[in-house]
Amino acid sequence: MKDIIHLLPDSIANQIAAGEVVQRPASVVKELLENSIDAGSTSITIVIREAGKSMIQVIDDGVGMSVTDARMSFERHATSKIKDAQDLFEIKSMGFRGEALASIAAVAQVELKSKREEDELGTSILIEGSEFKSQEAVSMQRGTSVCVKNLFYNIPARRNFLKSNPVELRHINDDFFRIALSNPHVVFKYLQNDQEIFQLDSSKLSKRIVQLFGKNYQRQLISCSEETAEIKIWGYIGKPEFAKKTRGEQYFFINNRFIKNPYLNHAVVTAYEGMIQDDVYPFYVLFIEMDPKHVDINVHPTKTEVKFDDDRLLYSVIASATRQSLARFNVTPSLDFETDVNFEQFIPQREEDRTNISEKRYSEFKTLKDRPSAKNWEMLYQSADEEERRAIEQARKEGKPETLIFTSERDQSKPDQVPTDQSTLQIHGKYLARQIKSGIVLIDQCAAHERILYERYLLRSKNQEGVSQSSLFPQQIELNPSDMSLVMEIKSEIRKLGFDFDEFGKSCVVINGVPPEIINSSEKEIFEGLVEQFKFNKAKLDIGIRENLARSLAKRTSIKMGHQLVETEINELFDQLFACEQPNYTPDGNPTFVVLSLDKIASLFN
Repeated sequence: MKDIIHLLPDSIANQIAAGEVVQRPASVVKELLENSIDAGSTSITIVIREAGKSMIQVIDDGVGMSVTDARMSFERHATSKIKDAQDLFEIKSMGFRGEALASIAAVAQVELKSKREEDELGTSILIEGSEFKSQEAVSMQRGTSVCVKNLFYNIPARRNFLKSNPVELRHINDDFFRIALSNPHVVFKYLQNDQEIFQLDSSKLSKRIVQLFGKNYQRQLISCSEETAEIKIWGYIGKPEFAKKTRGEQYFFINNRFIKNPYLNHAVVTAYEGMIQDDVYPFYVLFIEMDPKHVDINVHPTKTEVKFDDDRLLYSVIASATRQSLARFNVTPSLDFETDVNFEQFIPQREEDRTNISEKRYSEFKTLKDRPSAKNWEMLYQSADEEERRAIEQARKEGKPETLIFTSERDQSKPDQVPTDQSTLQIHGKYLARQIKSGIVLIDQCAAHERILYERYLLRSKNQEGVSQSSLFPQQIELNPSDMSLVMEIKSEIRKLGFDFDEFGKSCVVINGVPPEIINSSEKEIFEGLVEQFKFNKAKLDIGIRENLARSLAKRTSIKMGHQLVETEINELFDQLFACEQPNYTPDGNPTFVVLSLDKIASLFN
């Protein structure tokens, strides 16, 4: 029998290795950006075309490479970071395995140009599918430019597995955000299809956060820091009331390297216990500095998973730092005198400004009080609640009640056991109780309204009606690039729900009209909430875009606990609920009503 084991050709071996390192265009962006950071760059330009499928180019002003180093950089496991095994336990650079360029060149057409300060000319190298094509001298500035074209051109099956352009762009943006956050001193210019998306100046971390995520983050940052003999923690966390349904905006960096660690994430979330609901996630950007010998980053090719020799100690330090920062915030809003982000908010120049800030602080604390977990705050604001109720009653007497629209779109009769023209008891602004022939029906008014709106939105989307009510004053909404890409991807389905909006610039939309059910609500809050709820549903549920949007908008626009309904609204709620195709449950399976039979009620008094 002949021998059957043989060595693979380098081209095939490189393609196999590329499968671990280069999973999608975002992987290429990450590796090239990390190489630029390791080269000591102070300015980096990223150019993306067709979501990185046709071209990715990264240009930096780093130290550059010699002619020999430029050629060697494409060899597998060629690196300047590791000389012996001991170096693996003292790694401080982003890249060190020597796999990136070799793996990228195995599945794409790559052109590299590089020049050192002391060299008169730079060098240009062209490689296609691991095959060396040319090398020549070029005139250029100090630094390196890597241009990657036609990713996976020689592996059609891998290219077919790539997602749509908006999806791939979101992955690229995620990796860009991580690099930009961990290197606020570096100037970044980011172009997509020849359109400038970001122009980030060298700045402090707080300003970089605002540059990336938007101006509204200026109001939510709380500085966080803690230092022990072994560990230093620093960065920013978000105020509890700004927590979101999705966990995307949570960043840990160990020695400036982005990592994913559910255990450490739990340390932060635990510190928020009693301040946020269980299904929302706080914002944080936290940096961990410790001796590299206590961290093993050589666990996974992407280097986002690491191991610590004492993760329980790290957990305790992070939890302590977060609790202390939140405690300071609860006493008085956080002041960061080392940055210019929050400073101007808390130094009013006029008496009326000081009054506004007092009202704002009261509003912030009252928001915390209204959370289900903050039950002990009720007595503190009892007098304020009484005053609020009196104001509502006075408004109703003057003919200005809070109104909801329950316009009937179907003409179906209710079940026989639900009589009409019956008085209804509203319990604590949450439940509605009405007598029926067999006993009592109890309705969860929030769940019932959500069910009504869900079926209405879903029917409207299927019929492509797109009913919209024009806004008197169109609102401009600023979105981060990831959310903007998502909105553009599903814009036709959003419009079918009744939103009339236009793209305005690279990261803004203008809301010209909203669904007619949205009354006395902020178009901005509703639209942002729709996007957040859509992302949350997408991560948790396997449902289509149309179903997801109908669920998301229904949840975000339905009435909330504590809302007092007038008699006509109560009757409309009953009529509309029992006209639904499935009145028994909300879209996510929670009951909308229960029936207490006379026998059940009698058994309670046995």
